[in-house]
Amino acid sequence: MNLSSLSDARLAALMSSGELVLRLGPFLVRLKADVEDLAELIRRLYGECQLESPNGISDFHLQLSKSRKPRRFFRPQARFLLDGHSPFAPFPVDHAFPLFEWGLNWCVASHAHQFLMLHSAVVEKNGTALLLPAWPGSGKSTLCAALVYRGWRLLSDEFGLIRPGTCSMLPFPRAIPLKNESIELLRNFAPQAVIGPVFPKTRKGDVAHLKAPPESLQRSAELAEPGFVIFPRYTPGHRAQLRPLAKARAFMKLAGNAFNYELLGEDGFSTVATLIRACDTLLFRYDALDEAVQTLERLVE
Repeated sequence: MNLSSLSDARLAALMSSGELVLRLGPFLVRLKADVEDLAELIRRLYGECQLESPNGISDFHLQLSKSRKPRRFFRPQARFLLDGHSPFAPFPVDHAFPLFEWGLNWCVASHAHQFLMLHSAVVEKNGTALLLPAWPGSGKSTLCAALVYRGWRLLSDEFGLIRPGTCSMLPFPRAIPLKNESIELLRNFAPQAVIGPVFPKTRKGDVAHLKAPPESLQRSAELAEPGFVIFPRYTPGHRAQLRPLAKARAFMKLAGNAFNYELLGEDGFSTVATLIRACDTLLFRYDALDEAVQTLERLVE
């Protein structure tokens, strides 16, 4: 059963009681919430996600609740809690959905050390996965969104997940956060895409979330074999260009883009080394999305 099969009343009841359990890639996420409109956005952007029994063990027990402090009367806020503890400051209550998304990112990055976690988008086509590791501001999310709405499978916009000692990528498909000018850019690039409301003036500017294609959500248990590690950089006015990157440099750049490389020690080193040996390593500069997508398509034809 998936989330979209629930009635509005049943979804609201499960969320208010803390019995809504979603399978998101390798994680089971239990969500309890009393924030208006959050259920509608969860359904809209995660409707194809599989529901799991509330009687089992979940990886993350999350709660989004309205603040009970006196300021709630003139500036309502929502708190994010993991296992009953609030790891960071509240958000405005009308920003509850981005709070859920960023809070879940924090949970995974802080606790999922059974995986090597690369700060990377991962997409797959024709049996070959591309890793797109990059720092904020590189255009990674925009490029990832463009690829998945041109037929690539989304494994993740944020986390390249690998079990140490292996090379296969684990899917963790989620809504893709688009920021500022990228929101309208993607609306024009992929008119068929489902994009949630714009949340203005967040800590990262204006943000809207693009729904992962249903097929990507439905294939969230299917591993992918990496073929390319490509470091993208949006460069205004620059034609799309791929350039080889020496594997030693690629190793250092990829390790530097990991959330927990140093924590995993020898396992982290050997996993990154195996990945780099298995893949072509490239730098990618681009401007126009159509040209960028066409350039990357040629790699897997």
